[in-house]
Amino acid sequence: MSTPKVESEQHGELNCWRITTDSAELLVAQQGAQVLSYQRLGEPPLLWLSEQAIFKQGKSVRAGVPVCWPWFGNLSRNPQAVQAMYHGSEAPAHGLVRGRDWQLQGITDIGNAVRVDFTLPDTLGDLPGWPHTVELTLSIVMGEQLTVTLTSYNLDNIPVTISQALHSYFAVSDVRKVQVEGVEGLGYIETLENWQQRTQQGALGFASETDRIYLQAPEQLSIVDPDWNRRIRLTSSGSRSAVIWNPWTDRAAELADMADDGWQRMLCIETANVWDDLVTLQPGASHSLSLAIDSETL
Repeated sequence: MSTPKVESEQHGELNCWRITTDSAELLVAQQGAQVLSYQRLGEPPLLWLSEQAIFKQGKSVRAGVPVCWPWFGNLSRNPQAVQAMYHGSEAPAHGLVRGRDWQLQGITDIGNAVRVDFTLPDTLGDLPGWPHTVELTLSIVMGEQLTVTLTSYNLDNIPVTISQALHSYFAVSDVRKVQVEGVEGLGYIETLENWQQRTQQGALGFASETDRIYLQAPEQLSIVDPDWNRRIRLTSSGSRSAVIWNPWTDRAAELADMADDGWQRMLCIETANVWDDLVTLQPGASHSLSLAIDSETL
């Protein structure tokens, strides 16, 4: 592999880096250490960047892989052990780190891959309302596949309990034509039907708004996209739960940073630790949540 090309870019109010290799291109924002887009050269994108994305300080971009930490979703929907960690008044959705600037530790050529490392010093006791000391790092490796790894290391002298997710937006030709494989037979929480627990019958297709928490998820899930003749493979570690979300028509129309028809071109499969799949870090313990993304032709 020739030397990767690294360019600094400004997108709205956000500092970003575009990294290009012989085979792929990656766009990463300093805010949230967020992967914004990832595309193999000559192919459709693997990660989706909203056409109406808003690049504003303090606001997570609707794109790529936002990091949800130290809780996922609405804090009040989280188990009591996660809620008890937070001592603030207003709890923003998806935690406290998506809208904060992380520190870039380095962009390193590691032979057949490029590694991007971030840390967030704020988690060492300076997150508002969350007075715990956890070293939080995010590592992105772009090689034959894209791997994103979020590591939490408890430096506190008491246990710390979190929920979290790599809230990945995948690019699809038309969500109405794709299927998710690997969820067959899994129990899931149907959040749109009063959080009922159900069992998945067969592969998952899409014909309406979808917001489900899959329990005991396997290490590998796949998005089968016949129009683009590809299968996106998601391989996770450190996770037993996955959230699958698409806003469909009405919800998309309410989102200022998504085109009214943007829902057709995206599907979120979130590698997560949610519901009963929590992470409790004893003092001195660490946990890594990791997602590897690659694809193959059908």
